[in-house]
Amino acid sequence: MLTIHGVTRSRASRVVWLCHELGLPFRQVPVIQAYRLGNPQAPGAALNTRSPAFLALSPAGTIPVIEDDGLVLSESLACTLYLARKHGGPLAPADADEDALMLQWSLYAATTIEPESLTIQMLHRPGQSQPAENATLVADAAERLVRPMKVLEDRLSRHTHLVGDRFTVADLNVAEILRYAQGYGALMQQFPAVQAWLSACQTRDGFRQMWAAREAEAP
Repeated sequence: MLTIHGVTRSRASRVVWLCHELGLPFRQVPVIQAYRLGNPQAPGAALNTRSPAFLALSPAGTIPVIEDDGLVLSESLACTLYLARKHGGPLAPADADEDALMLQWSLYAATTIEPESLTIQMLHRPGQSQPAENATLVADAAERLVRPMKVLEDRLSRHTHLVGDRFTVADLNVAEILRYAQGYGALMQQFPAVQAWLSACQTRDGFRQMWAAREAEAP
């Protein structure tokens, strides 16, 4: 059986969501990020990304990591792309062209959208007082996202999905990256096609199952 190492409140969410979409059974080992613990190496500390047992599996000390039929694979986007290709179906590429496009959109989101989106997720606190410096950093990150978001808006104003006019692993990967910035209305309201597409992605049963598991975990 496929094993996913990593709590769902991490990039493991991408792999968990995909497994639900595919109806793929899996076992999940709740490895937590070391930075969430006061002393990750203390006796009795929860299994975390600095635990020797996990580092033996993943020297980089990052989650998620999957084990599948003897393959040990890290990097969440590599994991989702691999599983989609292996198990096939509508989420997988139908041919070499679709394979290339799914890789293109996944890497585009990882390189041009994720860094700024993470800044927004970490610093934006709607309805709460926050340092002026944080608000400036969030606004600057959002401004840097306008150009790549325009690329997505153009694509999604002409197509229902990113590849093949159907929901695929490319949509899943990009949606989970963009989710980090979703709460910043000043950015998202500029891109109605992206908003509609993201909402459609997040109403899927696979996402809802993943999200319920995520919410059940300790913050």
